[in-house]
Amino acid sequence: MLPAVPRSPRVPPELTTGPFRGSPVVASGLITTSMLAGASWRRLLPDVYAHRDTLLDHGAWCAATMLVLPPTTAIGGPSAAHLWTGESPPDPTPVHVVAPRGIRLRRDPRIVVHYTGLSAADVCVRTELRLTTPERTVFDMGRRAARADALVALDALLHQHLIDPATLRRMIAKRSGWPGTARLGALLALAEPRSESPMETRLRLILIDAGVPRPVAQFEVRDPLGGLLARADLAWPELRLAVEYDGDHHRDQRQFRQDVGRLNALRMAGWTVLRFTADDVLRRPATTARLVTAAIAELSGHASRSRHAAPPRKREP
Repeated sequence: MLPAVPRSPRVPPELTTGPFRGSPVVASGLITTSMLAGASWRRLLPDVYAHRDTLLDHGAWCAATMLVLPPTTAIGGPSAAHLWTGESPPDPTPVHVVAPRGIRLRRDPRIVVHYTGLSAADVCVRTELRLTTPERTVFDMGRRAARADALVALDALLHQHLIDPATLRRMIAKRSGWPGTARLGALLALAEPRSESPMETRLRLILIDAGVPRPVAQFEVRDPLGGLLARADLAWPELRLAVEYDGDHHRDQRQFRQDVGRLNALRMAGWTVLRFTADDVLRRPATTARLVTAAIAELSGHASRSRHAAPPRKREP
């Protein structure tokens, strides 16, 4: 007789959808302590588990962290920005948490705690998670985060109509004495609600910092009859110069064919088009800025020469 094959322990389907607290599940009889110690489960934080097949992205780690946080705290900073917009997914950890002064949370390398003032009005619930409001998220990132990261969050929240600039300005004015608040005015001046991706925001900031005149975002180029030829990520319409950011989705065959048609339409309309990739933005920002600066200088010279060219002589009868 062949030896019996050991049966795999039963996995309750309701425990495969995300992180959960172990003690109440054990108390309910849904699973045992010995089963939780088995290979089917991963221990994430004290008394917090997930099934081994659960995708542990940043959102999942935020959900796990929320299970060990007191109710006076909230997910904040870049973690909240990602959960609000779906943009710029951070690494799975650390999770950023905002906690009011006067409490102390257990240190954990997977959680960054920012101790600061936090009122009930600064917090709301989204997908069962306590998050700082969009305005408070930008308020905190604008004071503490890298400038480009803060602008990416602000642009994305504005683009998705999740933030009210007037509410944010009132928050800044009311808390003007908080550390780092002075940075927020300059950040608001750089904001662009029409920006459609984090990398477009980063590319725009690189150019502005290099002294390039501020471009128009998502500029619509139209034919003489008003028909839409293309939309340029960044444009200087008076020079007919367009700058495009090509992300990985441009490698898709369908997107590639659309891009070719759009670029040909722009060139036929007399536009100069510069295209940049993630490496140009993240690894070669100075070179990227120099290329755009040179293009603007050349096209400005052409425009100036055209304006000052002598008018053609009239032929005498």
